[in-house]
Amino acid sequence: MYQINFNHPIHIYFIGIGGISMSGLAELLLEKGFTVSGSDWNRSSLTERLEAKGAHINYGSQKAENITRDIDLTVYTAAVHADNPEYAETLRLGIPALTRAQLLGQIMKNYPLPIAISGIHGKTTTTSMVSEILLAADTDPTLSIGGILKSINGNMRIGKGQHFVTEACEYTNSFLSFFPKIGIILNVEEDHLDFFKDIHDIRNSFHEFAKLLPADGTLIINGDIPEISVITKDITCSVITYGDRASYDYSPCNITYNEKGCATFTLKSPGNRTDTFTLAVPGKHNVSNAMSAIALADLLFIDREVVKKALAEFKGTDRRFEYKGTFRGISIIDDYAHHPTEITATLTAAANYPCNKLWCVFQPHTYTRTKAFLKEFAESLSLADEVILAKIYPARETDNLGISSETLQKEIEALGKKCHYFETFAEIEKFISSNCKEGDLLITMGAGDVVNIGENLLK
Repeated sequence: MYQINFNHPIHIYFIGIGGISMSGLAELLLEKGFTVSGSDWNRSSLTERLEAKGAHINYGSQKAENITRDIDLTVYTAAVHADNPEYAETLRLGIPALTRAQLLGQIMKNYPLPIAISGIHGKTTTTSMVSEILLAADTDPTLSIGGILKSINGNMRIGKGQHFVTEACEYTNSFLSFFPKIGIILNVEEDHLDFFKDIHDIRNSFHEFAKLLPADGTLIINGDIPEISVITKDITCSVITYGDRASYDYSPCNITYNEKGCATFTLKSPGNRTDTFTLAVPGKHNVSNAMSAIALADLLFIDREVVKKALAEFKGTDRRFEYKGTFRGISIIDDYAHHPTEITATLTAAANYPCNKLWCVFQPHTYTRTKAFLKEFAESLSLADEVILAKIYPARETDNLGISSETLQKEIEALGKKCHYFETFAEIEKFISSNCKEGDLLITMGAGDVVNIGENLLK
């Protein structure tokens, strides 16, 4: 594998530079004095930010001629395949290439305290919580977040401190290219079944991630994960557990919720210590996320009062139960949830939100996931009063597997829930305008471009 010498900056080309993670890495390298160029289909706030810092970006189709001989290294993601013209030209010219995860792993080696936050759900929110705590503690961290964090006005922050914090994604075993000193595992369950064989394969992947931690490192893990021993066996690092049971190192009690569904809870922690924390993000799942962040803060000897203030002021990242505005007296919230567990967490949290009727506009993400969890999607979406389905967002997939949003619509209606399907966003927006009433709550939900529906209505 090609090894970057960070003391000798080179020219690095990013295939798909506008992605949330790729853009962050490109920005970090620009700050380190590297020459950065790349390609993306469309201009965005992320690409414009990179251009302002000196990056050259080719927009539109990815062409072989974009790969010039002055490029020293090409970086690509799991979405790039052998038939990609830029990737194929990279190989033809003999230019070294690294995956996004391999580059991120090499960057982590440059920091004394690299922290990797993993899990099927909650990575972006928890990484953001940890980021806010480290910022409040004046540690001057370097942060790589899978969403836009308002306090840093972006998804990347380059600091001069010891801490490097990043999300660790399990898809295609990306996080196995990392070199963390501290790791967090939030949850483990079935997902990405276009890559993983089954839950056993997924558990093994997280086990391999845990094994990356050195003997003097620490794993912070949700004790409620089924068959947790499969993940923690044979690892040499210290293990800290958190979750609902009082036997764990960290556990909550006396949980109450305000009118927006945000929790206040008492945390029991090592040494029989108890403290009360109040969150500004809704849902029981965020109590769990917060516990992992607090456990990390304790490990880093950060004052509890600093932690309390940081969590109380953290209002979430973009597309995580994000309040977008009000349209004709209808509150609009957008959420990235695209797995049944995430949908259940979001709609359960929304049940505490003051409204007359809860509407959910859901855009399924990939045919594989929709087929694998068809009944689970129907059950979780049925927590809304009424469901509106958009076409499936295929992302990287081309085979529809005989599945469509209409298939999901039938499953939802079989549960006795009203469900509507429309081919286009324009039709959905027209239906909402005619049927949603003042005092209703509308959640646009999914990992695709469903956010545009709420934003179009607000315009």
